[in-house]
Amino acid sequence: MYKFKIEVRETKNIGKGILAVQDIPKGEVLFDWTGGNIYEADKCTDLPKDVADHAIQFEEHKWIDTDGIGRYFNHSCEPNCGIKGKFQVVAMKDIKKGEWCTWDYDMTEDSNWRMECKCGSKSCRKLIGAYNDLPKKIKSKYIGFISDWLVKKYNLN
Repeated sequence: MYKFKIEVRETKNIGKGILAVQDIPKGEVLFDWTGGNIYEADKCTDLPKDVADHAIQFEEHKWIDTDGIGRYFNHSCEPNCGIKGKFQVVAMKDIKKGEWCTWDYDMTEDSNWRMECKCGSKSCRKLIGAYNDLPKKIKSKYIGFISDWLVKKYNLN
């Protein structure tokens, strides 16, 4: 089970993150947000900042947050994880023991929320915020790893 393959650890420069403590095969579920706390708002910035910065959007005006380790998945513009359904974080590729597990927050978000990106990847976009803001090339790279609500909203089937 995923709980034994990942742990919350302190990163070098951005606080806590999720580290693979065992090899994780592509497609494996690392975390499921089902059962988390649901928040409704007209826009993400109407939510408490702590919630807005950790929750994932799953409908136009709804977000889900968790008290679990899901809060510690960091963003990367070159992620190794993605989203299946509405709430599952899954490995987009094989992840080796010792790698940080990250996903692109734009895979679930499509609101007015924005955050400066500090991922440090070669392809860093410098700003995290909304699926609709992603370049077409990145959108096509993420096919199969976008939240169901965005797949439906943008008719991505």
